[in-house]
Amino acid sequence: MNIGFYIILAAQFLSALADNALLFAAIALLKDLHSPSWHTPVLQEAFIFSYIVLAPFVGAFADSLPKGRVMFVSNNIKIAGCVAMLLGVNPLIAYGLVGLGAAAYSPAKYGILTEYLPPEKLVLANSWMEGLTVLAIVLGAVVGGLLISQSIAMPMLHLWDIPVIDTGIDTAPELAIAIIVVIYFAAALFNLYIPRVALDHRPLSRNPVFLLGEFWHNFKLLWKDPLGRVSLAVTTLFWGTGATLRLIVLGWAAVALHYDIASAAKLTAWVAIGIAIGSVLAAKFVKLENSVKVLPIGIAMGLVVLIMIPITNSTLAILLLIAIGAMGGYFVVPMNALLQHRGHLLMGAGSSIAVQNFNENLCIFGMLGLSAGMSAAGLSIHTIIIVFGLMVSGAMTLLYRRHSHDQDDGSTLRR
Repeated sequence: MNIGFYIILAAQFLSALADNALLFAAIALLKDLHSPSWHTPVLQEAFIFSYIVLAPFVGAFADSLPKGRVMFVSNNIKIAGCVAMLLGVNPLIAYGLVGLGAAAYSPAKYGILTEYLPPEKLVLANSWMEGLTVLAIVLGAVVGGLLISQSIAMPMLHLWDIPVIDTGIDTAPELAIAIIVVIYFAAALFNLYIPRVALDHRPLSRNPVFLLGEFWHNFKLLWKDPLGRVSLAVTTLFWGTGATLRLIVLGWAAVALHYDIASAAKLTAWVAIGIAIGSVLAAKFVKLENSVKVLPIGIAMGLVVLIMIPITNSTLAILLLIAIGAMGGYFVVPMNALLQHRGHLLMGAGSSIAVQNFNENLCIFGMLGLSAGMSAAGLSIHTIIIVFGLMVSGAMTLLYRRHSHDQDDGSTLRR
């Protein structure tokens, strides 16, 4: 791996760090504004809405320009969303603007790996990318939790005050968002130094109608490909469940461990640490051509989630969350690498990742809605955990059986 790869990693780390810290800052801002509790899941849905609606277009955008330039533009959109929050725009709308930047950023950050590196290095590169992304999630949860806590924010707010000049930053969430803007700015600077590579699979047209048709073609192509189908289904299910699990952990921590939101936010970081561990193990033991053999780990992970129910000890909770994360990282990283490889061969990296993002975020949107519906119906957090754990395990079992059937029909990895 050369210096260009590490510049890509640095840019992704800073952008992901800001993304994850911003979630908790935005939730705290909603609380300061006395918004109803249902605004919290809607906040996340506002973020991912752009991933779903713009999926047919962001892949073509990522493939039409150097990936570093796409990432630079996307980070600046995120900055605009943060500034909008500070200027008093409704957090749901402003956070949706940040989601617009994130939707454009995602195909570029993964697509550049397949353009910049040979296939035999993709699992290793994805392990680095996922590991640092997970580290950013960990630090983002910690930094976000610290910045919105009064004990940390109040002394910093006193330092922030400038005589005569009214910055308009008077609360902990506003201070957190201002600091996050600086992190996004640093990420944008790294984007400027990402190596340029020859454009691959340049879009044939920028006409929206054509792009919609092209996206639908790519959507069907990836789902019809046996290896594309299993890797896309697994990553879709994993990230849909993972996003919902973060909210479940917040609710579970309040009931089982009596944590407040700041402490519960830090607890979610242990899942991310586990994913990092699983990513490292996947890089060491799993090769691209054997990636589908990790599917039973996904089946087991859904069952392990059920162990959350009887736990009331914080140490045991941390160990369990690390284990859940490690199992997830071990099976999702090879699946992600396989999906990138198949997508790159079939249609182009940016376009395939746009299809992936569409599926994943549609799943997140649906699962968040299901979680909100169960909560509104008065179901306990333990019942919700049971539903999600069994859903994940059952779906992974069906995928494993379907892939075994495809193998019996002679499907192989085409290089």
